[in-house]
Amino acid sequence: MTNEQEIAILEILEHNAQVSPAEIAALVGLTAEEVEAAIQRFEEAKVIRGYGALVDWDRLGTDRIYAFIDVRVRPQHDVGFDAIGQEIALFDEVHSLYLMSGQHDFLVVVEGRTLREVATFVAEKLAPLQGVESTATSFVLKKYKLEGQILGEEGEDWRLPVAP
Repeated sequence: MTNEQEIAILEILEHNAQVSPAEIAALVGLTAEEVEAAIQRFEEAKVIRGYGALVDWDRLGTDRIYAFIDVRVRPQHDVGFDAIGQEIALFDEVHSLYLMSGQHDFLVVVEGRTLREVATFVAEKLAPLQGVESTATSFVLKKYKLEGQILGEEGEDWRLPVAP
């Protein structure tokens, strides 16, 4: 199996994890057994970290708030950013966490049910952490695209009106 075939398998699964090994095999020129073995290797090596559905919760009217929090920290001696990054990652409210270049050190994506819940997390859990120097929170108001998928009604015209 070539490196290109391995990448193709991963790209197919990343786009749609429900594609069968037989379908993938036909697309990349392998047998279904070879694809199944490759997927198993990827899972064991933690290249594939999980499978899931991409859900548009807004269509169900559920209360889910997402916030992007820029965090500036003071790196710890001998461990740099890793120790505080690992500490932040342990909070259940943290959806995603990234070490960033630029003006802030971390981008923390937080999921909550209300603005108050997210604000409480920032004020009582995140900001008081040793090494955190500042936070700046931005709340998601509307999602247009998520994980490569355009959200909204099928056939909905998102173009801006043009006036003379």
